[in-house]
Amino acid sequence: MLRKMISVTAFALVLAAGTQVHAGGEKAKVSVVFDQKLPNVPGKSMKGVLVEYQPGGMSPGHTHPDSAFIYATVLEGSIRSAVNDGPVKTYKAGESFAEFPGDHHSVSANASTTEPARLLAVFVLDTTETELTIDDK
Repeated sequence: MLRKMISVTAFALVLAAGTQVHAGGEKAKVSVVFDQKLPNVPGKSMKGVLVEYQPGGMSPGHTHPDSAFIYATVLEGSIRSAVNDGPVKTYKAGESFAEFPGDHHSVSANASTTEPARLLAVFVLDTTETELTIDDK
């Protein structure tokens, strides 16, 4: 039941896709699709971010604000991902992973060179945060 509710929520967020906020890496489009203050957790917000990769697309290595907890679900295609010193894993549509405050996302890429891929990342973070992704230098 919970999985179905998450899937329905993810689909609704995708339908409500907002403006592009960052064009990280080659052929990646990143859009905030949901932004809501949490009424029962003062100073915190939930933001939904849709990441769309063209075939062969990727995002550069990056971190997120220190206050950010992220739950990501692959909506379409397959995503290659590595966090901190962990191995590169491939997640398929319907699979999820988490990023914790302070994590370094070293690999984030479409696993396919012929098909697009989409990922929904749900952030819980300080409401005052405006920069969601800090690319490696």
